[in-house]
Formats: sequence, C-alpha cells, structure tokens
Amino acid sequence: MEGEFKAGFPTEIVQEGKVKVLAPKLSAFVTQPTDYAPSKAPVFYNPVMELNRDIAILAFQAYQRMINREITLCEPLAGTGIRGIRFAAEIQGAKSVLIGDVSERAVELAGYNARLNGLQERVTVQHEDANRLLSDHAAPHRRFDAIDVDPFGSPVLYLDSAIRALRDNGLLAVTATDLAPLCGVHPKACVRKYGGKPLRAEYCHELAVRLLAGCIAAVAAKHDIGIRVVFSHSTDHYIRVYAQIVYGAKKADASVKSLGYILHCFNCLHREAAKALFAKSVECPECGSKMDYAGPLWLKNIFDKGFCELMTKENMHRALRNSLKIAKLLSTAKEEAEAPATYYVLDKISDKLALPVPAVNAVLQVLRDNGFTAVPTHFNSRGIRTDAPALVVQKLVQRLVAIA
Repeated sequence: MEGEFKAGFPTEIVQEGKVKVLAPKLSAFVTQPTDYAPSKAPVFYNPVMELNRDIAILAFQAYQRMINREITLCEPLAGTGIRGIRFAAEIQGAKSVLIGDVSERAVELAGYNARLNGLQERVTVQHEDANRLLSDHAAPHRRFDAIDVDPFGSPVLYLDSAIRALRDNGLLAVTATDLAPLCGVHPKACVRKYGGKPLRAEYCHELAVRLLAGCIAAVAAKHDIGIRVVFSHSTDHYIRVYAQIVYGAKKADASVKSLGYILHCFNCLHREAAKALFAKSVECPECGSKMDYAGPLWLKNIFDKGFCELMTKENMHRALRNSLKIAKLLSTAKEEAEAPATYYVLDKISDKLALPVPAVNAVLQVLRDNGFTAVPTHFNSRGIRTDAPALVVQKLVQRLVAIA
C-alpha cells in the first residue's frame, strides 16, 4: 500500500483517528526552510490540522445526537480526503459523505483512500469545483445536514453556495487561515472580503471569529436564513466557526439584529459593544479619548454551553490523540460561553501600568471578590473575560501587585 502512488509523487501511510490514508510525504517537498510543505505537495495535506479535524468530528457527532437521526455530510475541498473519510468512519449515524476537489490528482488519491478504509460505499468522491459541487446540491431534497469548509486561506468564496446547500437546521463548519486581514494587519482586505473593519487590539482573535460569524450571518440573511453560533475556537494559525442555520425571514432578521460593533479605546483599554455608530468620532466614556471600532460583526454568543457539553461527552468516549487538549478547550469554552464579549490580556495591562504581570488566577479571584464576573478565555492563556470596567481592572491589578 505504501510508496509511490500512481500519480507519481512520494507518499506515506498516515494513521489518524480510526483511519489510515496515503498522503504526500511532506519532507520530500521542502527545498528551503521557508517552504510551506502542504502547499508545495501535489495534493494538499496538513498534519497540523489533526486537532481541527478531531474537533470537527466531535461537533458533527454532537449535532447528530442533537437532531437524533442519520446525517449526510459534505467536504467540498477534500485534498487527500482524510477529513471526509474520518467523518464516515468515526461519526455514528453518518449516512453518507460527499467529498470533492478541483484537482484530479486529489480526487484519485481521495478515492484510493476511501477504498483503503473500506468506505467506498458511504464516501463518494467527485471531481468538481467546490462552489459548483455545492450549487448542485442547492435544491430541496438534495441538501446536506452538515458541510465542512476548510480552505487554505479565506472561506468567503464558498459561503453562499455552502449555505444554500444546507438543509433547515443544518450545521456549517468554516475555517479561516487568513488571520492577517482578520486581525487588522491588512484592514482593507478584511473589509473587502468579510464586510467588516478589523482592529489590531489584544483580543483581535476573538474579533476575527466575530467578523467571520458576522459575514456568515450577512450571507445567510440574503437567503432568508438565520444562524446560531454553537461553537468556535482560535488555534495556532486559524480560526473556526460552527454555525447552525435556521430557515425563515424572521430568523434572518434576528441574525441581522445580532450584528454590531466593538468600540475600543487604545488609551485606557475600555471597550464596549454598540448596535450602531452614530457619530464619526465616539468619545471614550472613561477617559474621553477618541475610540476606534471593529465591525460590523457578530455580537451574540460565539459558544453554546449545551453544545459544548455534548461535545465534551463525545470526547470522553473517544481515544483521540488530542483528547486532553480538546477537554481543556471545551471546559474553558463552557466557562466563557455566557461571559461578556472581548477579554483583557494581563500582559497588556501590566505593560501599560509598568508593573510586573500578576497571576491570572489571582486577578480572577480579586475581580470575583469585588462582585464582577471573571472567567479565563481559550483565546489567550493570559486573557480574562469580565464585566468590570477597564479602569477598575487596572486598579485591582495595581492593588494586587502592591501587596504581592
């Protein structure tokens, strides 16, 4: 089974989850240290995304348990096919999986991998452009229960066709790896692609998730479809959003009402949510400085506590390589599910105050002792979500450092 695949490039057998697949031997495609091996290989394969795939399996399984029936899934950007093949092998109640790729080499390899795992009856491999494949399933009775869009770069090119190819109450999973635009390094690109202005704040990764979710909501609303974000995470070089769609103009209207702005003061670090921008210049209510903003973006919850609990149960029953990491992520996500939007990074506060950085747990405790909500966040190990005003957080940090 190993060695040269008939397409004529170096390959190796990779074991992941319950499947084994033939994948490009990435070391063979690196000629200099700056080379990004997955994109240099003839068929795209990224081993670093195993965690992403593990979480996707837990999320789609949780969704299947939630609706309590067999589900159909689609992965329109297959590469080696490892993601879709794992869906078929590891999700109980996965009736069928359609995977596709515009690359003929990728389709040949994905088809081989489906046969290698004995899943050719439930995994269909199609040689097709992603948008065309999804558009072919936009009609009633042809739509999918779950779609996973995991591109190299921005997913916005596929959102419209993916949403149209989902059944009512279907689940859409979307990855974005273009964090430079979403985190404010290239703001014009973010406005152009996602329809929202980013901000280079210390919580930019959360803003990135909210910008992507807001973009999904805006695209869905055009088709009289609303969304509910059930889970999201920021890991390594990418962000991920899981959104359940709901048909109906009223649901779409509710989603549009969930869009707004995050106002931020770079002077005192105050931040707040706003439904609209009523003036060109907004003054900070705490220090009077001019505030900047990000948005429009998704203002509602980016985690659902119940959905996180379902995923946690699924994780407990599996022996995934990343189980411990996922358990920690889900535990933190449950805590921050109903906490205020955005978070403070202690390093940023301490730097502003020219003080040593206090322990996260100590700051959490002093905030709680003073009557505020305070929870950690998975976005940053030094981050804290709290409803305490920025200046109060700074005073409490000063007090902590003084008595330490």
